[in-house]
Amino acid sequence: MAKTMAAPYKAAMTPFRKMQGLGNDFVVFDVRKNPIPMTASRARAIADRHFGVGCDTLVLIAPGAGEVDAILRFFNADGGEVESCGNATRCVGRFLMDESGLSQVTLDSKGGRLVCADAGNGLVTVDLGVPGLDWRDIPVTHAVDTNEFSIPLEKGAVSAAAVLMGNPHCILFVDDAERAPVTEQGPKLETHAFFPTRINVEFAQVKDPGHIRMRVWERGVGVTLACGTGASATAVAAARRGLTGRKVEVELDGGKLHLEWRESDGHVLMTGPGVTVFEGQIDLDRYGD
Repeated sequence: MAKTMAAPYKAAMTPFRKMQGLGNDFVVFDVRKNPIPMTASRARAIADRHFGVGCDTLVLIAPGAGEVDAILRFFNADGGEVESCGNATRCVGRFLMDESGLSQVTLDSKGGRLVCADAGNGLVTVDLGVPGLDWRDIPVTHAVDTNEFSIPLEKGAVSAAAVLMGNPHCILFVDDAERAPVTEQGPKLETHAFFPTRINVEFAQVKDPGHIRMRVWERGVGVTLACGTGASATAVAAARRGLTGRKVEVELDGGKLHLEWRESDGHVLMTGPGVTVFEGQIDLDRYGD
């Protein structure tokens, strides 16, 4: 009697792009034509650097409408969906401009409208809009002057500033960014009761009126090589205190971003690279529902 051979399993593969902006890296799915379900557990599994593709943030490019070319959704490495991601927006903007031949694209996100423009030499400028500076914008639990306030920690209070740049940021100005307690204070501030939606934490050293050295602890990720909205928030905080002008270079672990807090309309413009590392395919069924 002839044996019946079982048909080999053939996975339905889903394409993705691995992208990075100054080492802040992303797994990007284009779901404009073929939607895919994304949950916290699935995003967390894909972002895992040992058992998944590995990334700081997972990005979905959903279809736009009207003047909006696409809608972006962002999931950090812990699986939590967040409002905005500046470096990822530059990367997606670069991809969509190259695809369409346009020199500008308009994107939407939970953190607000984002306009990307070709800045030449592979660089992209993102208009992040007007920063939120009221304590309710961040948000924090009670009224403070977001330009400078104190946060109690176990080893003593720290002085901070806060800015909403699509997503929330707490900025600490330090004497030496290289020696800043990023891994010690970062997670404590991220989850501090003062910030009910948690927060990104920047440690910034103003080297001169046009140059800031910054390191970052990202909400739901940890230490990353760069944070575009964090650099933008830091530039705003430094200008508010009179430590810098409205145009500044921010040096991160992964490279440099150029920031302008435009005086004419209060918009923040961020310029930097957005790079496709490789394209691949993934069996989503292996990464949960």
